[in-house]
Amino acid sequence: MKINKRYTALGLCILAVTITCCSKKTSITATLSVSPSDVSFQSDGGTADIAISSNVEWTITNPADAWLQVKKATGNNGEATVRLTTLANTTGASRSAVLEVSAGASQVRRVNIKQTSSIYPGYNKSPLSADASGMSSNAVQLAAKFKLGWNIGNTLEAIGGETAWGNPLITEAFIKTIKQQGFNAIRLPCSWDQHADKATAKIQEEWLSRVKQVVQYCVSNDMYVLLNIHWDGGWLDANINSAKQDSVNAKQKAFWEQIATTMRDFDEHLMFASANEPPAENAEQMTILNSYHQTFVNAVRSTGGRNSYRVLVVQGPSTDIDKTNSLMNALPTDVVKDRMMAEVHFYGPSQFCLLMDGDASWGKMFYYWGAGHHSAIEPDRNATWGEESDVINVFSKMKTKFTDKNIPVLLGEYGAYRRGNSKYVPKDLATHNDAVDYWLTYITKQAIANGMKPFYWDTGVALDRRNNTVLDQRTINALLAGAN
Repeated sequence: MKINKRYTALGLCILAVTITCCSKKTSITATLSVSPSDVSFQSDGGTADIAISSNVEWTITNPADAWLQVKKATGNNGEATVRLTTLANTTGASRSAVLEVSAGASQVRRVNIKQTSSIYPGYNKSPLSADASGMSSNAVQLAAKFKLGWNIGNTLEAIGGETAWGNPLITEAFIKTIKQQGFNAIRLPCSWDQHADKATAKIQEEWLSRVKQVVQYCVSNDMYVLLNIHWDGGWLDANINSAKQDSVNAKQKAFWEQIATTMRDFDEHLMFASANEPPAENAEQMTILNSYHQTFVNAVRSTGGRNSYRVLVVQGPSTDIDKTNSLMNALPTDVVKDRMMAEVHFYGPSQFCLLMDGDASWGKMFYYWGAGHHSAIEPDRNATWGEESDVINVFSKMKTKFTDKNIPVLLGEYGAYRRGNSKYVPKDLATHNDAVDYWLTYITKQAIANGMKPFYWDTGVALDRRNNTVLDQRTINALLAGAN
């Protein structure tokens, strides 16, 4: 401090005081928070908000401005909400970006942005409010109403059209014939891809109407009916891999939005099934398959109406019981409780049930199966594996994994077929036919005992679809004996 004397003309003494001090600059430590750190968008685009809090100015760096719009890229200190908007992703592959929010010299937060892909238009064009009328049964209650099921195979799924594999058009008279034999549930294997535009996945209206007509035949006759996407050229089954995951999910979504919308007014007599026998050999493939099933569930539910409560069926990997037991550890997430079933198939042992002589890689075929049904005339054709104890063991896995937990299981396909008309005729034909009868009865009985609902696979061999008569009464009798 300095004190200076100054004198004025009036002789007054004035003290002038000068104060000098040292000022010190103070720095502010920047703080920054951003949430959420992960944002996911659907393929058709949309909006989402992120919250930013900072005590200094902040900026957002957006490397994906071609498809991701950030409404506000800078801000001052305080709280802020920033809206993100994505355009529809029609690239055929999922895409991602990382937004960087910076504040001060050292604060950086990252927001991971992901968007699924769609290469097709959306077909959920008329969603309805949920409608529970006629849909009172949950999955367990609905399964309890099935007595015995029948597959109309090699028909609606035939590549080339409904009659391409030698069967006539399905008629209501044929549905009544199935019912008269003692069956009250029908599985309709169906193809869709061959009836759809490859660029847009738009299914032909004529085909949707035809399938709906067949479903109506079933429902009108108080038959429960399971409608699926079958092998369908393999667009799903042959592509359980990450490279095709986006495009397969896009087609799965497009098809099921159309199928579900068309069939939406049917009551609980109709169920939908995601696929047929989609393969998965390991956990990675199972995760991809689960995404296909999840897309199926989401697409059906999104159409609303009675589809909001419809029972849906998803397939285990390859519909193989052992693989399903080891790999299928969760069902898709569903917005409605207890409306889902699992599906497996069974043709075991394959040398007895399905395979034919001439395939050296499998060795000799089995003509005789089960206790009391081996042949002394042709002992080298007796089954050496896959008999009763093996059946009991494998079927019990589905009981423990699913049915004991109130998740019904459909045995969506099974069967053993007589070889009397084949090139290789069993030498002990009577014992062979008895063995086929025994297998059909035993498998049907054991399936039901373990909580599975059996659907016999027929391609027009047991029932004549042209004149609606029985071709193989022994098979019908054996199936009914197992069910009763």
